[in-house]
Amino acid sequence: MKVLIAGGGVGGLTLALMLNARGIDVQVFEQSTEVRELGVGINTLPHAIAELEQLGLLPELDRVAIRTRRLIYKTGQGLDIVAQPRGTWSGLPSPQFSIHRGRLQRVIHDAVLDRLGPDSVQTDRRLVSFDDTGTGVTAVFENRRGEQFTETGNVLVGADGIHSAVRSMFYPDQGPPSWNGILMWRGATWWPQFLDGASMIVAGGMRHKLVLYPIAHDADRPGEALTNWVVCARLGDADTPLPSREDWSRMAPAEEALKMADEGQLSVPELDIRALIRATDEIFVYPMCDRDGLPRWSHGRVTLLGDAAHPMYPVGSNGASQAILDARDLADRLAEGGDPVAALAAYDDARRPATAAIVEANRSGGPERVIDFVEERAPDGYADVHDIATAEELRAIVGDYESLAGFASPGT
Repeated sequence: MKVLIAGGGVGGLTLALMLNARGIDVQVFEQSTEVRELGVGINTLPHAIAELEQLGLLPELDRVAIRTRRLIYKTGQGLDIVAQPRGTWSGLPSPQFSIHRGRLQRVIHDAVLDRLGPDSVQTDRRLVSFDDTGTGVTAVFENRRGEQFTETGNVLVGADGIHSAVRSMFYPDQGPPSWNGILMWRGATWWPQFLDGASMIVAGGMRHKLVLYPIAHDADRPGEALTNWVVCARLGDADTPLPSREDWSRMAPAEEALKMADEGQLSVPELDIRALIRATDEIFVYPMCDRDGLPRWSHGRVTLLGDAAHPMYPVGSNGASQAILDARDLADRLAEGGDPVAALAAYDDARRPATAAIVEANRSGGPERVIDFVEERAPDGYADVHDIATAEELRAIVGDYESLAGFASPGT
């Protein structure tokens, strides 16, 4: 069997490693001209890290990332709501990692090249068409010079992101991604570490929010961490026109992010967010987008994976994590050696409902809904959060989401 993968992101590369580990031939095609360490910070959850650990990647992840120790939810003005231990500190067998997205992709990419060979990832290959012949798949890719390349395999997997070409060929009338009116200003810079150097802070609800967490340490910079930050602001609603694709990940001046932080009155006592923003050299702006669920991902010998299948709002740290879980499920089913069409259908039946539930939960804030819950009850603040809500109420919101996403700790 040979599997063609369109898309060399976290999901596609993880699938390549998992298929190779199961003795299945695989080829990855990435439309970018090179795999570079782009993006900013993300979190990868323990159940997904467990899968990467099975692939032998834990030592390298430890080298470039931070094991997340604690997640603290706060109001937008920095009042504590609830704090949770994370990963192994919560009793789970695997850690949660805070990491630069590009470094996570690089770790997996380098492992693919090392194990599958230097030609296993073909760059500058944009999928332009495919044909399911009934006995196989023929896919046509094009480079930036307009040259075309035909590849054949038994299965094609579209792991090509929220703007997936594979998805659009099955659903040409799907329209643009859904936007909830929220823009995110994101950046990362070296900064004196806060708290224990391994904690996350999420402060503020869906109208104005601040996210802070360290994503790397360096022995040459003691007492500092590469600190990832996000300022979110709701500037419209579901009827507001989506920014054009050219405006996704555009560069922004610090004044834009500072203005949004000031309008939301965002602050936390752990660090000076305004000074952190001013010290950041590169600030990127992204719309918070997802897509409605699909009636099916798998069509014969072709299927979808990761953001191509289930793009979701970036709350709850589930985007990359769910792509990794997709890869494990799909690799296992293909490794059973039966009919590939049946394997893809079974993968669809298992993973599509599970991820659809997370997409819907994220639309209402996911676990961060606990912040909106408290801010609505006490808009003017409080001396003690338990005067506003019981520990059981707070734990239920966060714990229910963790159970839904599949990484609840033993004490939840």
